[in-house]
Amino acid sequence: MIFQRALRREMAATAGASFTVLFSICVTWTLIAVLGKAAGGKVASSDVIALIVFATLNYLPTILILTSFISVLMVVTRTYRDSEMVVWFASGLSLTRWVVPVLTFGLPIVFLTGVLSFVATPWAKQKSSEYVERFEKREDLQKVSPGQFKESASANRIFFVEGVAGKSAVVQNVFVNTVDEKGTAVIVAREGVINTGPKGEKYLVLKNGRRYQGVPGQADFQTMEFESYSMRVTNQNQELDGDRDTDSTPTMQLLNDTSNAARAELLWRAASPLTCLVLILLAIPLGFVNPRAGSSANLIIALLIFFSYNNFVKLIEASVRQGKAAFVVSWWPLHVVALLLVFGLFAWRLNLNHRYHPLALLAALKRSRHANKKVVPQ
Repeated sequence: MIFQRALRREMAATAGASFTVLFSICVTWTLIAVLGKAAGGKVASSDVIALIVFATLNYLPTILILTSFISVLMVVTRTYRDSEMVVWFASGLSLTRWVVPVLTFGLPIVFLTGVLSFVATPWAKQKSSEYVERFEKREDLQKVSPGQFKESASANRIFFVEGVAGKSAVVQNVFVNTVDEKGTAVIVAREGVINTGPKGEKYLVLKNGRRYQGVPGQADFQTMEFESYSMRVTNQNQELDGDRDTDSTPTMQLLNDTSNAARAELLWRAASPLTCLVLILLAIPLGFVNPRAGSSANLIIALLIFFSYNNFVKLIEASVRQGKAAFVVSWWPLHVVALLLVFGLFAWRLNLNHRYHPLALLAALKRSRHANKKVVPQ
């Protein structure tokens, strides 16, 4: 049908523009956050691009849900604003005829949202956690970026290096400030490297430098020059921890896990495609607008509905995670209520001319009041 093809093309174009704007905002926000962590020494500078990609994958289900909702809503609103709906209804066609083309447009997005929620998002969170953990488990000197001060894992040393010799682990112009029971010691060296002992212990080997111990001017102040100076550093296990959060656990493992945290995460993942389906159906009756009035109110209401829906899902997820509600009776009631709201709005729009419709009753009440004002008592 020509109408359905034209409608799908318009919704696809609107979805493309909406997705571009939302995706750009998401990438910019993620870029600022990841670069801030890299500047603070919390993640490796070489991992910034990968972490941005993983974080963006985490936001994609939410972006797709909002994109599909806004796209259908804006197209329906435009047809009301341009009086195309008047022609549509005058031709004897019902608002329910919009359901098929809208579902044809929206079901691929619902399917993609489900794939991202159940497969891609857990994988992205798992890889992001691995990158962060791998950086946290590196030795203190290897975590230092040139030109930055970095505190050690034991919080009693501060490192500063001026440069790195190529891609090796050798750093140049090293500054180390150590605080222990003997006081404060400052070491400066031309270069340093991490060496491994016969039993796997880690040593920081500094070469061609000086060591200052104590407070200058005091009798116990010491200074010494050295060609090679070794200090023991924390020997951290390079194996990544096998215990992971439930949000990065594959879906198949969650299905075999009966814990509250696993069930809550499964509820959250299942809510994404269901929310997407319900909202694109809700956008059809919600898109009504008076052609003589503005259409911005619909978009504001849509955003409020989206965030309220999302917050209710998070509230139910928290209840399941805390053991206050069972998964079996928690994952579906909210979506059923939302579907009932969709049916209610469709009934509202389809029976505008019914004598007992609220709008018809309100109009009759206004006419009655207006007629009473015209009656002049004798």
